[in-house]
Amino acid sequence: MKPEDNQNMTDFFIQGLTDIPQFQFPIFFIFLLSYVIIFIGNITIFLVILHDSHLHTPMYIFLMNISITDIGNTSNVLPKMLNIFLTQHKTISFEGCITQLFLFICLTLTEVLILAAMAYDRYVAICHPLHYFILMSLRYTFILIVASWTISFLDTTGHAVLVSKLSFCESHLIDHVFCDLTTLLKISCSDTFKVEMLTYIEGAIFTVPAFLLTFISYIFIVSSILKIKSSEGRQKTFSTCASHLTCVAVFYGTLICLYMRPTSSYSPKQDKFFALLYIVLIPMLNPVIYTLKNQDVKEALKKLTSKVAN
Repeated sequence: MKPEDNQNMTDFFIQGLTDIPQFQFPIFFIFLLSYVIIFIGNITIFLVILHDSHLHTPMYIFLMNISITDIGNTSNVLPKMLNIFLTQHKTISFEGCITQLFLFICLTLTEVLILAAMAYDRYVAICHPLHYFILMSLRYTFILIVASWTISFLDTTGHAVLVSKLSFCESHLIDHVFCDLTTLLKISCSDTFKVEMLTYIEGAIFTVPAFLLTFISYIFIVSSILKIKSSEGRQKTFSTCASHLTCVAVFYGTLICLYMRPTSSYSPKQDKFFALLYIVLIPMLNPVIYTLKNQDVKEALKKLTSKVAN
């Protein structure tokens, strides 16, 4: 019996990546390895910053929260994917699907807001260095972090409540790798106007302003860097924000490809591809990008490693 034949079931069926048997185990091990790398990389960043008091500055405290969102988003999606590859058990309960949707939206919006706060932090550090400790005090930093998580939680609760009231009488087959909002709206037989309107309002109030704040901050940052006369000074100043700028470019580039393409170009295969880029690639790259050229983090990691070894 096909999933869509039973209109009274409470479970959803996640299509996943492929049904070809010979591909199941190779893909399983690839994503299992990716999950291990993501978890170890991000938890290491978190512990290194937590352990070293010299890194208890706004930029690194924001980075700790990025690590939390990366671990959370990956852990929200990949374990279920791995279970599907291993057992071919594709069902997910209605409650589990709504929970997965809630966590994905909440953690993604939190990362959007935290990245904007990090961009503002770099703007103040480069463009207004004399006022940095006033404008970016630890108290103000924690206010921004608490506000980001609170806004994301409250906004996502509205999405989860509205989606949970939708009917799925025609199909329970989710042609995706997880319970994504767009896919759920496509298979619902209810009026989705309220959910779509809330999404537009949320984007207008939070996502777009956060993106603009990030974008405008870097316009001023680049402008200030170009005014520095010595090439060594420009390079040194740019290095303080290069990691964040790289992560922002990858993050927004992936999200734009995932959610801001023309409707005519949407396809399940492309949606899965870009979703996996966001869920796997970004959390895997962030620890590398933030530590590869960051001497402070390298030194803190060496100290923590030697302390654990002893």
